[in-house]
Amino acid sequence: MPNARFEALVHGAALALIIGWVLYIGRGVFVPVVLGVLVVYVIVGLTRLLGRLPYLGRSMPSSLAYALSTLLIGAGFAFAVYLVVANMDSVLARGPLYQESLLASIQRVAVILGVETEPTWISLRQDLLAQINVHRVIGSTVVSVTSILVGLVVVFLYASFLLLELRHFPAKLAGLSSDPQRIARIRQVTSDINTRIGSYLALKTFLSLLLGAVSWVIMTLYGLEFATFWAVLIALLNFVPYIGSFLGVMFPVAMALVQFADLDTIVMLLIYLSAAQFVIGNFLDPYVMGNSLNLSPFAILVSLTIWSGLWGIAGAFLAVPITSILTIVLSGFAGTRPIAVLLSRDGRV
Repeated sequence: MPNARFEALVHGAALALIIGWVLYIGRGVFVPVVLGVLVVYVIVGLTRLLGRLPYLGRSMPSSLAYALSTLLIGAGFAFAVYLVVANMDSVLARGPLYQESLLASIQRVAVILGVETEPTWISLRQDLLAQINVHRVIGSTVVSVTSILVGLVVVFLYASFLLLELRHFPAKLAGLSSDPQRIARIRQVTSDINTRIGSYLALKTFLSLLLGAVSWVIMTLYGLEFATFWAVLIALLNFVPYIGSFLGVMFPVAMALVQFADLDTIVMLLIYLSAAQFVIGNFLDPYVMGNSLNLSPFAILVSLTIWSGLWGIAGAFLAVPITSILTIVLSGFAGTRPIAVLLSRDGRV
């Protein structure tokens, strides 16, 4: 009996390694498909929200509601593309000015710290800053963002075709097996996944939009350039657990470092943006989200590391939904239920 358990453990570990290897080498294929599925969840959730509207929602045909939801999501994609295209020329044109401002900021900090009198500061400035080309860094960043947006267009195409398949999904489930109990079990697991992931995405989207709006107000009041772009980026990064909050503050503050000559402005911007992240992340997020996914914080952190290693930035966005789906599926089998219990927050699956 112990040998059989050890053999099953070895086989399971080998299977996990094989699956991980396949997911890694096939990330170019799998990532757009999984993102397309999540976009469908968002569209379906938005359609249900439109159906709950008084008067209009009750009389609106389902096909029209789906079309309107798709149009709204498509408008969001188009807005993201517009932000990049509209700001690209301005960012590239101001690159040299940002580089000069960055050098001036470093010199001011050196004077405050008394480092300017040290001969090693001059050599460090010459050796280090000579290698920093802000114009080139900004240009490569814009190119990377543009390639991401092209990938998002592919994701939107996947989501469109998945929506066309959605009406036939119940019939496909019914045809998976001739055993009514198995079909009922599959329907239950599918319904649980749809409910949890749909609720998570809907609530997380609401909180992300709220965080982006609050951050936009803060950045606009302080005159930070490209505030709308940074607000959209902050809203997107809010979907990444833990590290997304850090990056959502650091990116705008890095922009402030190369834009403003006043250190007090940079510090206050850092404080207010951090306060917005802290209040929404530690008070509103738990209050609104509750235990919608019931995942252990440690499991989320581990899944973030694993999926980021497999699929990069996309894996960081997908870590929480994928881990939740795995937990639901693993809880449906006696042999893997202990793993689902360990992944949960309170042991209830």
